[in-house]
Amino acid sequence: MKDDNCIFCRIAEGDIPSSTIYEDEDFRAILDLGPASKGHALILPKNHYKDVCELDADLAAKVLPLAGKIGAAMKEKLGCAGFNLVQNNGSEAGQTVYHFHMHIIPRYESGPAMVTWNPGSAASEELEETAKLLRDALK
Repeated sequence: MKDDNCIFCRIAEGDIPSSTIYEDEDFRAILDLGPASKGHALILPKNHYKDVCELDADLAAKVLPLAGKIGAAMKEKLGCAGFNLVQNNGSEAGQTVYHFHMHIIPRYESGPAMVTWNPGSAASEELEETAKLLRDALK
């Protein structure tokens, strides 16, 4: 299932040129055109899924190992000290292209701060109430 109006579907199929770093029957991994750091890559499924909630379970099981393989290559060949895996779902979470994709962002020593947040706090009662709501939804 493809969406002809989706830019990531068109890139994943090779209809739009990209700096491809990996390809198999399920995915194309490309360098991001607006990189957060040198080597910032995206894993794009060749089929269209709006976000992780729509992603096929078999395909989902392949994404994390592929991200690890790409991250290891980044550490070896680009000399990064580590990498972040980022996957946004919904506009409030920063998703701008509604085609599931995983960012692999190399992190370099003394590089800029990114993918950070300020930890908040919650009372134990609030945590338990929230946990119950989620447990009930996951039954």
